[in-house]
Amino acid sequence: MEMRKLGSQGLEVSALGLGCMGMSEFYAGRDDAESVATINRALDLGVTFLDTADMYGVGANEELVGRVVRERREWVVVATKFGNVRGADGSFQGVSGRPDYVRQACDASLKRLGIDVIDLYYQHRVDPNVPIEETVGAMAELVTAGKVKYLGLSEAAPATIRRAHATHPISALQTEYSLWSRDPEAEILPTIRELGIGFVPYSPLGRGFLTGQFKSPDDLPADDYRRNAPRFQGEAFQKNLDLVSEIERLAAEKGCTPAQLALAWVLAQGEDVVPIPGTKRRKYLEDNLGALDVTLSAADLARIDEVLPPGAAEGTRYAAPQMAALNL
Repeated sequence: MEMRKLGSQGLEVSALGLGCMGMSEFYAGRDDAESVATINRALDLGVTFLDTADMYGVGANEELVGRVVRERREWVVVATKFGNVRGADGSFQGVSGRPDYVRQACDASLKRLGIDVIDLYYQHRVDPNVPIEETVGAMAELVTAGKVKYLGLSEAAPATIRRAHATHPISALQTEYSLWSRDPEAEILPTIRELGIGFVPYSPLGRGFLTGQFKSPDDLPADDYRRNAPRFQGEAFQKNLDLVSEIERLAAEKGCTPAQLALAWVLAQGEDVVPIPGTKRRKYLEDNLGALDVTLSAADLARIDEVLPPGAAEGTRYAAPQMAALNL
């Protein structure tokens, strides 16, 4: 397995990580036994980087990941997040970056995961009501206390990243990035590369759309969150499906699957880039890891840019309320 460095503080992980969110919530079809088997298979195949968050399943995802991590701790880099506050009933109660909440959230995550230290601790969403210096200052105290090794941010704007990094070194920025979500290229990537911060793209397969498995909105289960995502609705669905047909054509020419082509493109964007495709099934995990064997030439990348330029996707990444919560 190829290893890549995130940041300049010593964090090193497998070139592909595993996003665990969908194992517990948002995507229909929860199967904890298959999810545990998928995590174990990932570790067997050389994946060292697991991504979770306290909000996924209202803590259930951390507990699930912890079942594996506790048994194989020496193999795993555990990343989790705080900041999206949810009630015990699953209700969303806003974003918090208050220092006291940071400390409470960390202790709760450590307990659910069943580990002594979190390898990479992200602020999941930036709290507009708390100066980033106060939030990151509290996160830095967790590093001093030995509860956290490295710090990260998620969906943070360039100015926020700079202020945070000046407070304590940030090792990784996590933001949505894929062939149909290329916004980070304009300002985010130049900023973090100037500062020496690693990049962790989430949803590198466009929440599964770029794999070609969806041909109609009806292919999504009734309780699947993607039914409410703008890119999966109405005319946007069909327009985005036309983009996927281009990915399928290019993949066929390369002798790989659409998912492998999409991931290989993300991997080709730099050695400081570590995508975390999410899956809860071993067969999709193994397909995703095949992307590491796909080599894209300069000519290949140019052709992909031609048929899938920045801004090609129809619709916003999230519905309006979720877009409003991003630090853009």
